[in-house]
Amino acid sequence: MPANPLGLLLRTRRAGHHTLAWANPDLRAPETFTLTSPAFGPGEPIPERHRGRLRGPNISPALEWTAPPSETRELVLIAQDPDVPFSRPATHALALGIDPASHSIPEHGLTDPSPIPGIRHGKGGLGRRGYSGPLPIRSHGPHTYAFQLFALDQPIDLPDTFTLDDTIRAMTGHVVARSRLDGTYEIR
Repeated sequence: MPANPLGLLLRTRRAGHHTLAWANPDLRAPETFTLTSPAFGPGEPIPERHRGRLRGPNISPALEWTAPPSETRELVLIAQDPDVPFSRPATHALALGIDPASHSIPEHGLTDPSPIPGIRHGKGGLGRRGYSGPLPIRSHGPHTYAFQLFALDQPIDLPDTFTLDDTIRAMTGHVVARSRLDGTYEIR
C-alpha cells in the first residue's frame, strides 16, 4: 500500500509525552507497583486484536498489577496516545472505580458498560466511553499507547458525565502511587 501523504506531512507533529496525565505535576507519586499485560511487554507492539474500532476488533488487552500501597482505596486507569498530531494526547480509556484488591482487568474488561462491577468509564477524547484501541494515521510512524494506573487514597465521586479534566481535578492530592505500561502501534 502506498504511503499516506497526510501521515507523512504530519509525521513530526505530535502532542508529546509531556502532555500525558503521567506528566501532570499534581499526579506525581512513587512508582511502587507494577502494571503489566499478557498481551504485550513494555515498549512492544500491541497485538492487532486490540486495534481500534474502525478497522479492528477493539478488544481491550488484559491488564495485571502488583499490590499497590495498603492505603489505596481506588485505582484509576488512563490510557493515552501522546503521538497524535494535536496539542493534547488522545484518551483511549478512562476508567474509575477499579478495585485495587482485584489485581487485574481481563481482556475485553474495559468495554462500556463494564462487565466488572464498580468500574465506570468517562468520555474519552474520541467522544466514546470504554476502550478505544489504537488507530493512528497511516504513515504517521509508531505511536505510543501509555496505560497509566494511579492508586488513590480515597474513591472519586464524579457524575456519570465525567471527563479526563474532571478526573484529574478529583485525583489531585490523592495519588499515593502509580504505574505505567507503554505499548506501541503503527499503521505503515
